[in-house]
Amino acid sequence: MAIKLRKSYKFAFRSSLFITIFITALFLIFLLIVENQYWFYALPFALLCFAICFIVLQIRVERFIYRRIKKIYDDVSLLESSTFSSRPVTTDMKTLTEEIEKFAEGKKIEIDTLKIREEYRKDFLGNVSHELKTPLFTVQGYILTLLDGAMKDKKLREKYLQRASKGVERLIYIVKDLDLITKLEVGGLKLERTDFNIIELIQNIFDLLEMKAAQKEITLTFDMEYENPIYVNADREKIQQVISNLLVNSIKYGSPNGTTEVSVENLIKNKVIVRVTDNGEGIPKQHIPRLFERFYRVDQSGSRSEGGSGLGLAIVKHIIEAHGEKIYVESEEGVGSEFSFTLEKRRTNLPEQH
Repeated sequence: MAIKLRKSYKFAFRSSLFITIFITALFLIFLLIVENQYWFYALPFALLCFAICFIVLQIRVERFIYRRIKKIYDDVSLLESSTFSSRPVTTDMKTLTEEIEKFAEGKKIEIDTLKIREEYRKDFLGNVSHELKTPLFTVQGYILTLLDGAMKDKKLREKYLQRASKGVERLIYIVKDLDLITKLEVGGLKLERTDFNIIELIQNIFDLLEMKAAQKEITLTFDMEYENPIYVNADREKIQQVISNLLVNSIKYGSPNGTTEVSVENLIKNKVIVRVTDNGEGIPKQHIPRLFERFYRVDQSGSRSEGGSGLGLAIVKHIIEAHGEKIYVESEEGVGSEFSFTLEKRRTNLPEQH
């Protein structure tokens, strides 16, 4: 309880004072009527009466109010077993009101958060079912067709089995991505940090995606000629996945005869920033805040013509954050998009390679 004078004390004090004044006045009147010489007994009587009234009233008020307030604390503690229940019970109405209001505000925030999470959960489950449904029905359709008699036709059997196999591969791709992002979210994926040349890694990815980019008539290039290597400290395999996902996205949604440009710049003393910039169709502003959500797609029509698991950007974000770094996106419709992320420079003094 608070050390300062509580309101219950004030109540008992004032009540005792009023009762004492009233009873003492009656006692004085009685003494003046009966015996004039005994009037000096009024002061001791008043003090004794005040003390008795104060003690009785304080005890009664404490017990009367405390029992009811204690029940409120106990009821609230059923909902909040940590901070609220550990506090001492106070009979100060102002303090109690403030604590209850603070508790109610905290619960309102929790409820709002739970509502947001519930909406996210519903969206996520809907997206998962949608992503899995298409390849599952595809595989089921081809297998049922084969069982219904198409198996006898060798050419048709081979064609349908190949298509069913592609459907299974897509399912495996989605499940692997889900497994990876789950590990990243719970911190179950260990990073194998090494010092490596980020320029060399990007060039290797350019070579791997050269044919895919050529099909869309998109050029993959650096913003300038990097004569010297730039060493960073990170998980090489995971950063390769990040850059590959960003480049694949730029190819998918890039404009024919377009360009995807990658740059690596010094940010601060121990950081570099990698930028992937394209001149594609761009992203509407209302979609940017949700780009890194699992299965979120800018194209809400349900079209899956471009393929992919819908987890690419979510995985990119989690990998970068697992490194303790940040990822950024800027985009304008009809102009293009830029994804950028930071990395730590190398920790050891490696000899430069030319």
